[in-house]
Amino acid sequence: MFPIEPAAVNNGFSVLLKSRNFMLLWIGQLVSQLGDKVFFVLMIALLENYSSPAGLTVKPNDILLMAFTIPAILFGSVGGVFVDRFPKKVIMVGSDFVRGLLVLCLPFLPQKFIILLLLVFAISTITQFFAPAEHAALPLIVRKESLMAANALFSSTMMTAMIVGFAVGVPILSWANNWIAADYGRELVVATFYLASAFIMLPIKFKEPKKLLDSQASIHPWVDFKEGVRYLTKNVLILNAMLQIVTLYCVFAALISLSMRLAGEFGLRKEEFSFFLAAAGIGMVSGAGILGHWNNRLHRRPLPLIGFSIMAVVLGMFTFTHNLKLALGLCVSLGIGASFIYVPMQTLIQQRTPHSMHGKVFGFQNHAVNIALSAPLAIAGPLTDAFGLRPVLVSMSLIVAGVGLWAWKNTRRVLKDVL
Repeated sequence: MFPIEPAAVNNGFSVLLKSRNFMLLWIGQLVSQLGDKVFFVLMIALLENYSSPAGLTVKPNDILLMAFTIPAILFGSVGGVFVDRFPKKVIMVGSDFVRGLLVLCLPFLPQKFIILLLLVFAISTITQFFAPAEHAALPLIVRKESLMAANALFSSTMMTAMIVGFAVGVPILSWANNWIAADYGRELVVATFYLASAFIMLPIKFKEPKKLLDSQASIHPWVDFKEGVRYLTKNVLILNAMLQIVTLYCVFAALISLSMRLAGEFGLRKEEFSFFLAAAGIGMVSGAGILGHWNNRLHRRPLPLIGFSIMAVVLGMFTFTHNLKLALGLCVSLGIGASFIYVPMQTLIQQRTPHSMHGKVFGFQNHAVNIALSAPLAIAGPLTDAFGLRPVLVSMSLIVAGVGLWAWKNTRRVLKDVL
């Protein structure tokens, strides 16, 4: 039996698309995520205009990437503490508004590398408040029977934003530089994404629990963090779901690194590694569509086990594949498997976590996911250099299969105790 509460009616996406609050939240997060991706492209483009300190041994783009990732590791859980104390809309709208203003300030600041790093660090820090607020806001405006479809749409747009954002970032910024203004056109476009997202979400009406709003006065980050950890250790079902999501992100982070080497294996240029990521993104969108439309028929299926099995088989088949079209098809299958893990597990966490703990739990999840995205990027490359691409892929296949079996057995055991 699958641990998500079944849908009362097979409404699929139809009910969600008629909900004004959901549509505003959905469109707002899509615009905001597009802004994140275009902002990253802008920062890389601006590096040539900013003089780096003399004697710097590390590449400037590597330092810039660190400025993006360090706040996610340091403050991922802190953002969730504030989400439990303040209205979600205030946090999301305020985060977008502040990020937009910071980007608008960029053309008027000194063109020094340290200034650029501080700005990137500040915007990445503010993003750590937006992410858990977004996850915690969804159960406030969506009924339980529609959460599966809602998460399917959100995961689809997350992948779409990643694919489209990086793909159109350079053309949009070039257009802004040529047709708006060379001095501030690109910054204006990026800031417009964030500010537009803020104004889109401004009319949303959230039904915040009264008890939650009454607790705004006292904020104790360390105490709240420990409370969140205690809650997770006592609720094995939630912790298990979170571990499956973290494992999924680990696999995708490793694939980002390995896809550059896979490109060479199939006769592509190194920069064309994005083809594999785009194919996986298409698969995630397709899988999310399947789950969103037929969620009431699938809630009793072992979806995460199916998802991990698909991913394990695909990773193993990569070692015997030499045809580019087949490889891209495998990436699509990989994305479908990933959606079968992420969507139901995210839905499970939202359904089984009380509103008073949403921020802490999603903040902790955001923290764990950020670490999961960082660690494989650092170790996948050296492992491939030491042992070769195919042994690494086979090892990943075996690990993914093992995690899938362990997670499903653990989930079934916990459910027997709960039901």
